[in-house]
Amino acid sequence: FFRVPVLSFPCLHSVCFPFLPMADIERGKRLFEARALQCHSVKKGEHHIGPSLVGIVGRHAASASGYEYSPAMKAQDHEWTEDVLVKYLENPKKFVPGTKMNFAGVKSLKDRKDIVAYLVTLK
Repeated sequence: FFRVPVLSFPCLHSVCFPFLPMADIERGKRLFEARALQCHSVKKGEHHIGPSLVGIVGRHAASASGYEYSPAMKAQDHEWTEDVLVKYLENPKKFVPGTKMNFAGVKSLKDRKDIVAYLVTLK
């Protein structure tokens, strides 16, 4: 999916993702705060309308302890990889029909990559 040459950089996640050198983590944090922080927490185990997103990258779908997911999300059988998150954020309702997440999505690929780069840092 992403075929950008990997430059020398410290890996922020156990699986280095190739678009990191092209992504802007700080910009991703600002975008996340503007578009998602009202529903999602960046504190482990602290859920709001949506689940905490700490550790989302590499986690199985619908697996944050203590959060009640929709039946549609519970039926998902995938890991939240960087690529999957980039695709999901484009149009969550299309990616998971029946999700209770009321969010239209992020149309800009650059914005989605930056947000996912930020999500990788949430450990």
